[in-house]
Amino acid sequence: MNKVILIGNLTRDPELSTTNNGVSVCRFSIAVQRRFASNEGGNQADFFNIVVWRGQAENCHKFLKKGSKCAVVGRLQNSSYEAQDGTKRYTTDIVAEEVEFLGTRPAEDGTFPKNDTNAGGTSDLEPIDDDSLPF
Repeated sequence: MNKVILIGNLTRDPELSTTNNGVSVCRFSIAVQRRFASNEGGNQADFFNIVVWRGQAENCHKFLKKGSKCAVVGRLQNSSYEAQDGTKRYTTDIVAEEVEFLGTRPAEDGTFPKNDTNAGGTSDLEPIDDDSLPF
């Protein structure tokens, strides 16, 4: 079984391209926080390269930006290539089957809105008399 589930924040804006056959492919990387702190007390993170295909790739490019939080479900894929200096290089990517956008949507300028603790909160609700409930 080859299955990976990650939740993290994008470290850069997604890059969209198309193959010679016209299939959309989007590449980005996410930072995933580790559960434990380093000896110095700081947080540690692991960085993963994500590859998304077709319609989901276009959605990722459209709605995700650097700093966006997302969940990725996919599989590990190893590949290799020959670098310009003639050495063989190896890469490991997460090929996403599902990407779920978490958190808030970025504004037009690419920034993320600050959390408004009262937005959608209970302070705007009116109390209801228990006798008026139908159950």
